[in-house]
Amino acid sequence: MRCGKEREGLELRCKRCGGPFKVEVEDLPFSRSLRDNFPYIKSWISLGEWNTPMIKNGEIYFKLDFLNPTGSYKDRGSVTLISYLAENGINAISEDSSGNAGASIAAYGSAAGMLVKIFVPSTARGNKLKQIESYGAEVVKVEGSREEVAKAAENSPYYYASHVLQPQFRDGIRSLAYEIVRDLGWRVPDNVFLPTSAGTLLLGVFEGFRHMFNQGIIAKIPNIIAVQTEQVMPLCSKVKGIKYTPPEKVTSIADALVSTNPFLLPEMVEVIRKYGDCIVVNDEEILDSWKELARKGLLVEYSSATVYSAYKKSKPEGLSVLVLTGSGLKAL
Repeated sequence: MRCGKEREGLELRCKRCGGPFKVEVEDLPFSRSLRDNFPYIKSWISLGEWNTPMIKNGEIYFKLDFLNPTGSYKDRGSVTLISYLAENGINAISEDSSGNAGASIAAYGSAAGMLVKIFVPSTARGNKLKQIESYGAEVVKVEGSREEVAKAAENSPYYYASHVLQPQFRDGIRSLAYEIVRDLGWRVPDNVFLPTSAGTLLLGVFEGFRHMFNQGIIAKIPNIIAVQTEQVMPLCSKVKGIKYTPPEKVTSIADALVSTNPFLLPEMVEVIRKYGDCIVVNDEEILDSWKELARKGLLVEYSSATVYSAYKKSKPEGLSVLVLTGSGLKAL
């Protein structure tokens, strides 16, 4: 993505520049049979993901992506990555995440018959950790920083199925953009609000819209509104010139938005500067929005409620889609 060198095999970073890879789909003819837009997957290891509902509420639409099989949008990436790795003979994987990504990779890895090790911080607790263990994955607790947890996963003897570094994970999230346009009757929304942390959701959705635009399916790429918290806002800081010091420990109620120094930050900045905006919300605004969504019958993670806070704060013109990414049942 940074120097143009092609991936040689299953390496995670470019040997020339150290940057990430992506699946190039610019010239791929778009198919309304959505799985055909992923021709490199011959056999899907599916748990019934995709095709989540989108509902209208007043002037906005909510995309209920927390209704994927493991309770988050991450299943779009996991089904694509795990299917690809299984086709390439990988049968033992590691990943670092005590949250939705770890749960999703654990579920799809188990469904593929793989051995799965999920590396988590020693402080990890709660329902997401129980969910990871329930799928039969081995949980390895690591003392130290989030970076040290990632290093331990990468240095494991198992193949490192990183949701941040693996291009097929990010690529699977293109499906979300396709569904939004399809469910609006093949119209493009004016604004799409996304909770933003490591950048896989933002970059995956952008590639989906860009693919449809390049293929003449939509007439424009919508404004992509990245939403971050006051405590963790590396992208908004770069885009808007806001002074920002990463916290030593994240204590925000939006506990899925924890990437204080994301590897994909340069790519995220490029997309948002050209195609959107970044909005910062605080814990009080998030909690108010979470309560309001729950009273609409939508029980989501606090991290998902950020998009509703950002929408109310910005009140953009035109048709807006708010992506609700994680189930509130995980936090109860």
